[in-house]
Amino acid sequence: QVQLVESGGGLVQAGGSLRLSCAASRSIFNIDNMGWYRQAPGFKREFVAQITRGGSATYAGSDSVRDRFSIHIEAAKNTVDLQMNSLQPGDTAIYYCKALAWYDGRLRDFWGQGTQVTVSS
Repeated sequence: QVQLVESGGGLVQAGGSLRLSCAASRSIFNIDNMGWYRQAPGFKREFVAQITRGGSATYAGSDSVRDRFSIHIEAAKNTVDLQMNSLQPGDTAIYYCKALAWYDGRLRDFWGQGTQVTVSS
């Protein structure tokens, strides 16, 4: 299996920044891709960004995410980080890390427990 632990969430004022980290129990470079999703109260979980082990990043379609968020592999820490700038109240959600990795002969999704991000106006 792949165990994931998110960190870096918290309370921040609008316009502020946070950097989320997702630590994996397996080398990042033995995971096909890792991504960040978020779920706000009353809404479905939605895709934010993902990155392959080769470093190719994909972001949610909205200009708002692409312009303000960036996803990185931090090889020294074996984490995938999500840098979030110019945060807005609409970014308030639980942020989840997901890994797509081979396990027991199949490609599977693994999820972390999530980290709360709250942006005050």
